[in-house]
Amino acid sequence: MEKLTKQEEEVMLLIWQTGVATVKQVLELMPEPKPPYTTLASVFQNLKRKQYVSAEQKGITYYYSPRIGKSEYKREFMKGFVDNYFKNSFREMVSFFAKEQKITPEELQDIIDEIERGQE
Repeated sequence: MEKLTKQEEEVMLLIWQTGVATVKQVLELMPEPKPPYTTLASVFQNLKRKQYVSAEQKGITYYYSPRIGKSEYKREFMKGFVDNYFKNSFREMVSFFAKEQKITPEELQDIIDEIERGQE
């Protein structure tokens, strides 16, 4: 799975939110300052090339839909993140956030409880 740029990821979040969208629809949903229409159309073409979206033409309008689910993207993104920054160790990642006080002991216990419930 090819990595997305920040702008491509922002567009994908909107496409996942809507299910199917045109460039114009996504442009309307974007916060200010909005990119030019042509720039956004290029982002859609990149997403199509990277196989994140498929396009269906109806008349002169293209409708884009996700080819990859949001949860699949998150799973691959986090795997790459952990590989690149934490030597492929989720334990090291959790330890880092605990040491940096980005996660409380209570939150950590909630995570442990959730994992244990999932294994039952």
